[in-house]
Amino acid sequence: MGTILTFWQGVIGWTEETSKSNYICFTSFLLVLFFSCPSIAQEEPQTRAPRVEAFDMPGDAGGSIALRWGALPGEKDGTSYRIFVSEQESGEFKQVAEFPANTHYETDISGPWWVWGEKRKYVHFFQVKSSADFQLTSGTPYFFKIVLTDGQETIESPIVSAVSRSNLFNWAKLNNLAILLAFAVTVLLSIRRARVNPNIFLRRIPGLDAVEEAVGRATEMGRPVLYLTGSGDLGGGSDPSSLATIAATVILGDVAKRVAAYGTELKVPHRAPIVMAVCQEMVREAYFAAGRPDTYREDTNFFITGDQFAYTAAVDGIILREQPAANFFMGYYYAESLLLAETGATTGAIQIAGTDADHQLPFFITTCDYTLIGEELYAASAYLSREPVLVGTLRGQDIGKGVLLGVMAVGTILITIGEVLGAPWVRTIFQLFSDVK
Repeated sequence: MGTILTFWQGVIGWTEETSKSNYICFTSFLLVLFFSCPSIAQEEPQTRAPRVEAFDMPGDAGGSIALRWGALPGEKDGTSYRIFVSEQESGEFKQVAEFPANTHYETDISGPWWVWGEKRKYVHFFQVKSSADFQLTSGTPYFFKIVLTDGQETIESPIVSAVSRSNLFNWAKLNNLAILLAFAVTVLLSIRRARVNPNIFLRRIPGLDAVEEAVGRATEMGRPVLYLTGSGDLGGGSDPSSLATIAATVILGDVAKRVAAYGTELKVPHRAPIVMAVCQEMVREAYFAAGRPDTYREDTNFFITGDQFAYTAAVDGIILREQPAANFFMGYYYAESLLLAETGATTGAIQIAGTDADHQLPFFITTCDYTLIGEELYAASAYLSREPVLVGTLRGQDIGKGVLLGVMAVGTILITIGEVLGAPWVRTIFQLFSDVK
């Protein structure tokens, strides 16, 4: 204590008469201030090595590990990060990635807030996954280290490890699951309402209203009805024609009921054997439902050929020889659409077409009396049969699409207003609930 007093006497110039208690209080104050306030040395990072966190990438099927670390003061133009990986902690590390030090931040991650939380701007993030030079296997522990280098000096992080595992649920898709459940409830409620009220309103579709007229005209003229299911098959998978072909076979059942009731001849040529087998059952059931099983003929559905233009030429020949009074072109079509519809138009028949092949719609609209555009083809079976399940499903889908269109419109307006007024928080709100950046 005497040394401290002598020090302050020499520095501050206080006299011997100064109370020792004043020295003690003042010195204690300085000591407390010294140890409680961060020193200049403490303002610098205690270590320049990045503190890396390695963990399994959430919501994936395995085969990837995420790395996260804070930005370093040594990051500048010309510096880069290198990612090294090894299957053993003391083993040989292999470089799997290199990128500029001012890239790969948490804010670049795609995913909603409930998966990643708050995305920080100055925290780096990198996803290590399998590549041509490196294969990452799920269930195997891997060791990582990160090196910051400018070509001359390097800063190496401690070694961290993580194990990649497959996840049962992708939490980033939780919003899609919520929308799916809401949509399913809407459809089920719509079906229940359709059963209570069979005459539920459906928008009028002129092409379907004309089905009765077309079949009646063919009956009066004593000429057949020609029905085509398109050039698609029922193979499924990525085939764009499958759904349209299914819709065409369902509509065929309703048309066949009317044909059976009127006693008109029906001809359905095919180019796909599976489609022909399905249509045979649809027509047979339609005749039984109409109470006319005795008038059903097995040769109503017949196979021609699988070749596109050979089938087209054969159908054109049927149109020119037998002069059907009503032609139905339903399903998926390719280049044969105009060849078929133009030939039918020359005979003066009533022609009703329906397809979701947008590249063939102009030809049908030009040559046919009525055309079902896009989703009208799928709504046709519900419109014609008034089956409660089909009508309810159709109404539920329309409600869901209306809600989505409304959300899109409101979102577009809000984002536009936010950009005009300079309020980026509006866009941030939408990004919180999406998988995009």
